[in-house]
Amino acid sequence: MTLIAPFAGLRPTPDHATDVVAPPYDVLNTEEARQRAAGRPYSFLHISKPEIDLPAGTDPFSAEVYQKGAENLKKLIDEGILVRDAKPFYYLYRLKMGEHVQTGLVAVASVADYDCNRIRKHEFTRPDKEDDRVRQIDALNAQTGPVFLTYRHDDVVDQVAGQVAQTPPLYDLSADDGVQHTIWRIDEPGLIETLTRTFDAMDCLYIADGHHRSAAASRVSAMRRKTGEPLASADYFLTVIFPDNQMKILDYNRVIKDLNGLDEAGLLAAAREKFELQESDSPVKPSRPGEFGMYLGGKWYRLTIRKENIPTDDPVARLDVSLLQNNLIEPLLGIADPRRDKRIDFVGGIRGLQELEKRVDSGEMQLAFSLYPTSMADLMSVADANEVMPPKSTWFEPKLADGLLSHVLD
Repeated sequence: MTLIAPFAGLRPTPDHATDVVAPPYDVLNTEEARQRAAGRPYSFLHISKPEIDLPAGTDPFSAEVYQKGAENLKKLIDEGILVRDAKPFYYLYRLKMGEHVQTGLVAVASVADYDCNRIRKHEFTRPDKEDDRVRQIDALNAQTGPVFLTYRHDDVVDQVAGQVAQTPPLYDLSADDGVQHTIWRIDEPGLIETLTRTFDAMDCLYIADGHHRSAAASRVSAMRRKTGEPLASADYFLTVIFPDNQMKILDYNRVIKDLNGLDEAGLLAAAREKFELQESDSPVKPSRPGEFGMYLGGKWYRLTIRKENIPTDDPVARLDVSLLQNNLIEPLLGIADPRRDKRIDFVGGIRGLQELEKRVDSGEMQLAFSLYPTSMADLMSVADANEVMPPKSTWFEPKLADGLLSHVLD
């Protein structure tokens, strides 16, 4: 098996691509998905969030939901809205959000290489979320949500991508969030072989987003191996692979419900033991690692971690999310497990600093922190060390769409 392989993509006809394209299944709740899909019978949300087609209050993890998703997928195929390419191809996928552009390769990646950590992870997964994706893949007999992978950029891949991008695309559309999605099919055998060979020579790939989907694909592959079903397609999982130098990671900020019994003056005094602290006349968007914004009592403060508190030999402990957690959030605010503690919440940087002010000014939260984005180099260092990043360390933008390419298991 090679690290990646081409596949026969299941995709909308060009005339229906705009009707089908949908946000990723995990960025909308059921009611939001129901509203987005209203009046759009071909929206992929009917497949990725099929509870929207069942009575309100239906458990989204019930067997009838997965069955409904399979029925909806079959309906779009039967009606010719979704068609499958006759043979395996690679695809090029370009995302454009404002001035930012990134171009990746759509391929299927080896489950065996995931299992042996050649496709490297940086997050823990939750069993309930894994179980959901396992049931979804098994019911649909397809992988419909691509895993977001990255790699250390390579000149050969860049050259192929540049060549393919000069040809007419399959799709070029803007989703309702304004992100432009452009997809080309790579059907020239020489280019397909070059890409397969080039990626197979790489040491590893890295999961940027999609740990639950990749873990679920591994479990489905193992399940089907036990039952003696054909293995070829189930031994690979759907991915879009972007070079590290084109990736965009935004800040992932924190809001805290209370001060753990401290008053504002007490918190500020305690924070000064580990941080240099300055009041700011304007919202603080950190400009470098080790710098943080804090919004408290209607005022912004700039916090800078003192150098002696930055570990140099631990790729996890030196992350900004860890520095804030280990030097302030846990010792002063008493939140030892941010994964489970209900006193902390997380706000993606796409929502801006005004969202932090809003959450605090409303009285819902008492304190907010803005962070500098985690770097791709830090993510790779953690994965290379076989370590795990703290929860909510990375927020990737722009997001991949659902529905434009799926991988059928046969």
